[in-house]
Amino acid sequence: MTGTHPTPRPSRGLIPLPPDAARVLVIIGAALAITSTFTAWTWTARFPGNLTVTGYPGGLQTITLAGALLTLLFAVAGHGTRGLRWLTPAGGTAPTLLLALGTFATTWYTLAAIAIDLGGLANLEPGGYLAGADTLLTLAAALALPPDHPYDDHNGTRPPTLWRRLRHTLTTRRPPRPAPLPTWADILIIAASFGIGLYLFSYGIDTEYGELFVGYLLLTGCALAAISRAGLTTRLSALTAKHRNTTLTAAFIAAACFPLTQTNDAYTNLATSILIFATVALGLNVVVGLAGLLDLGYVAFLGVGAYAAALVSGSPESAIGVHFPFWAAVLTGIAASLVFGVLIGAPTLRLRGDYLAIVTLGFGEIFRITMLNLNGKTGPDITNGSMGIPNIPELNIFGFDFGQTHDILGTPIGRFGNYYLLMLLATITVVLVFRRATESRIGRAWIAIREDETAATAMGINAFRLKLLAFALGAALAGLAGTIQAHVITTATPDQYQFAGTVPPNSAFLLAAVILGGMGTITGPIVGAALLYLIPSKMDFMQDYQLLLFGLALILLMRFRPEGLVADRRKQLEFHEHENTSPAGGAPLTKAEA
Repeated sequence: MTGTHPTPRPSRGLIPLPPDAARVLVIIGAALAITSTFTAWTWTARFPGNLTVTGYPGGLQTITLAGALLTLLFAVAGHGTRGLRWLTPAGGTAPTLLLALGTFATTWYTLAAIAIDLGGLANLEPGGYLAGADTLLTLAAALALPPDHPYDDHNGTRPPTLWRRLRHTLTTRRPPRPAPLPTWADILIIAASFGIGLYLFSYGIDTEYGELFVGYLLLTGCALAAISRAGLTTRLSALTAKHRNTTLTAAFIAAACFPLTQTNDAYTNLATSILIFATVALGLNVVVGLAGLLDLGYVAFLGVGAYAAALVSGSPESAIGVHFPFWAAVLTGIAASLVFGVLIGAPTLRLRGDYLAIVTLGFGEIFRITMLNLNGKTGPDITNGSMGIPNIPELNIFGFDFGQTHDILGTPIGRFGNYYLLMLLATITVVLVFRRATESRIGRAWIAIREDETAATAMGINAFRLKLLAFALGAALAGLAGTIQAHVITTATPDQYQFAGTVPPNSAFLLAAVILGGMGTITGPIVGAALLYLIPSKMDFMQDYQLLLFGLALILLMRFRPEGLVADRRKQLEFHEHENTSPAGGAPLTKAEA
């Protein structure tokens, strides 16, 4: 008796065209799209970016130009062109289609924005129509490319509907193991990757108007997905896992170089706020991502650290009237948050699930209301009530005044640049603590509790003690970030530490950053925090619909990528076990094999 095996169906594109003709049309369409960016798309300079110049791309035209160039490059590489095969080790159709989609979306968004902002299609020049037609041709031709591997209908149980075929076209096979490279080549690739990442982040944070940022976001998202589908992310992850210390060093150097790329201190201030948000999200990741404790009042620990630092840093409005040096203020903020973490965690961590979430939510609101009431009228005069503690003096560490402009490598670094570098050191500290905790015996015990607390307790793990330790460590890390935040914004007020609001950090956005980025990972919360802070600050024109768009984004994420943007292998297998096959295309990998 022979066993039955799934029957792969022949590979064919979503649009019935011969594969060679489809690839030629993709190349022609991408080349025409490149040409169209050198023509005028509108007749007036009232639309931001000045798209009226012929022979020189500007504004959103540069985004279309970059997308068309990448589409052309991957289309040629997917054809097996010698010297470019390394770009598509897992397959060329999916990355080409994603890049064509990103270019199409950016271009048509630009044309729609021109028509809406300027009052009609009459404001489009022939170059705009040409760009729209070229990118549509490129996308249609990319849809006609055959998938990178045959469709498996699981013996007729999964018929190839249009939606399933589209999702299948956007998947690739597992990339083969690459040939080993010299150590210096591995390090060079890692350094180049972080250099490209620094450029992309700097470009995104420097965008001067919302329309340009939306175009940047559309193409960057599709491009990163294309790189992942091409198998380049898998290979880079293998290199970073092999050279972990080198990777951390390269990441620190790239991040430290960011202020050197800026001429506007306002953008450096935005980056500093992102780092504060990301650091607090990493602390929450210890509680939620590793130990599996749902904390809805975590922002209160950030507030405890900020208020503790404000009280002892020499503010004229401080009720204590002392001025500790910075290191002592940091220790005070950490210690205060740690104590509050233990005091709140000890009586509540015997609860689980929704009950724990409700208690922590209550703690967050109790902290905010208490800070409001310690105003000398409804309570002791300690926090100055709703006015908070303002005029926190600038830091001065070993004669280095953080409020003054300093020259570093010939580049003037302003006040926010100084605090950015200080916050970067704090972030690196938190990353190292998180990494060591994850790889330790305690970290493995946290993961066991997260997966099944009853089973972990049966195996001899003291669940209560370890959960309390995770709660205290997360609170201490938030207190560290709060100490620096108080000096960056020079004030501490109760309305900064709410459960929900339109401006992060707040508990809801912190939890969303961890879930969006990927629970239990280092990179995930940093990416999630950067997106959740950067997008609202750049998209002011959508401020009235911000929470609606945020909710829609979370719904789509939970539907199509519930493990988060940056997920570990365990989470990927947990949510997409049927999609993970062996290198030979056989049986799915198990969690143990991963």
